[in-house]
Amino acid sequence: MTKRYAALLRGINVGGKKKVPMPELRALLGELGHRDIATYLQSGNAVFSSAAGDERTLAAGIEEAVEQTFGFRVDTLVRGGAYLRAVADACPFPAHTLQGRQLHVTFLSERLPPERLASVDAAALLPEEFRLGDRAMYLYTPEGLGRSKLAEVLGRPSLFKGVVATSRNWNTVVKLVEMTRD
Repeated sequence: MTKRYAALLRGINVGGKKKVPMPELRALLGELGHRDIATYLQSGNAVFSSAAGDERTLAAGIEEAVEQTFGFRVDTLVRGGAYLRAVADACPFPAHTLQGRQLHVTFLSERLPPERLASVDAAALLPEEFRLGDRAMYLYTPEGLGRSKLAEVLGRPSLFKGVVATSRNWNTVVKLVEMTRD
């Protein structure tokens, strides 16, 4: 059975580093046997159909192909359309009343134990907030992620040790949900 997936490549085409042109990424995904391939923006969002169902295996294949083709490693998460819809539906913040730049989802390679975040003084970061979900963290940053003290605090390597994390703004999350509908 063929399913729709989104590949979330971490940290490509940012500041002129780790350049992966989207036409070449689409071609690479095609070479891996995926179909109905589309990319969204230049920041590492690709959607495809595949009969393979293991997200980790799909991600590992993309990581290996990117490294062989472009000469650098890029952490990649692959998530199915149903998962992306569930993440959007579970948003603990009023997404319909916020601008896309105010709400982000950090997708995680695995569930983050809540105790890892125990040292984060959430009250000191208000009005910014975060909530954990299923292999996702929701971030509410009224002034956007670029000016966020919350993002700075959450950027500490110790919080995500051993966990791949990549963030997308709400507009991108909604678009990926739309693009992965079966």
